[in-house]
Amino acid sequence: MSLGLLTLHIQISGCSSLKEKRGRLKPLLARLHREFNVSVAELDYQDSWQNALIGCSLISSDHNHTQRSLQKIIHWIEKHRPDLYIIEEKIEIL
Repeated sequence: MSLGLLTLHIQISGCSSLKEKRGRLKPLLARLHREFNVSVAELDYQDSWQNALIGCSLISSDHNHTQRSLQKIIHWIEKHRPDLYIIEEKIEIL
């Protein structure tokens, strides 16, 4: 069994309020959950308009599958969400 944790420090360009930030993050979190079958949440920078720390977790029976699945999330965000810039990414497999 393998537990994978992905943390993404994201910059959200063009946000001018927390309400706008929530309006852009909420659909992203729902889409990641639906597309990749991961648990996902905003972990930090809740009071920052243009930054977010997103956490995704995945449990799998195969270490390699866990690693590949979390990498796919990073690539999906880079491809489908040009309004988001990934400042830092970190994958941990336990």
